[in-house]
Order: sequence, then C-alpha cells, then structure tokens
Amino acid sequence: MTKRYCLTLDLQDDQQLIAEYKRYHEKIWPAITKSIKDSGIEDLEIYQLGTRLFMVMEVNEQFSFAAKAKADQENPKVQEWEELMWRFQKPLPSAKPGEKWLLMDRIFKLEE
Repeated sequence: MTKRYCLTLDLQDDQQLIAEYKRYHEKIWPAITKSIKDSGIEDLEIYQLGTRLFMVMEVNEQFSFAAKAKADQENPKVQEWEELMWRFQKPLPSAKPGEKWLLMDRIFKLEE
C-alpha cells in the first residue's frame, strides 16, 4: 500500500534561475534518482506556479522521512545536488532554520 505526501518550497524570484532549475530537472543525476527510489519513494512529481513548487510523493511502507534524511546526509552526491539546488530555492517564511521542503496538511479529499 502506498502513501502520498505533498510538500512545498519556493524558488528565488529570478526567471533565469527558475529556467536553469527546470533544466536540471529535465534529467536529474542518476545518483539522485537511485537515492529517491532506494528510500521507498515509488513516484515523485514536482509542479511549479511562479516561484512556488509543489511536490507529490507516493511512498511504500519502507519509506520514512528520518531514514531518507540520514541516507541523504551520508551520500556525497545527494549533498552536492542539494547544495546546487539551494542556489535556486529559498525557504518559506514559516520554515525553521535548515528546513527546505515543508510537508503540507491535507484539508480536503473528495470521497467516493
């Protein structure tokens, strides 16, 4: 059984930086894809509107945010990617120091 998480983050308000960020995501590094899949993330999409990003993750039962964070800290290629991406990103006003993507709360679901 999969579970869905939705997260959000802002980009710098600079059209050239946004275009470059999007180019990086046209073909992310293989090591990043591997780290995502190895953590139990089965599907991941990022949407953009202006400077706002919205991420949807479908995860399996092996996934945990704590385990993913620990694995990312121990992976030099992921750290290199995150440092590069931070050039384009900026924290939301409600983010604590060091926080990037913030988990969103679902407030509505259409029931069948």
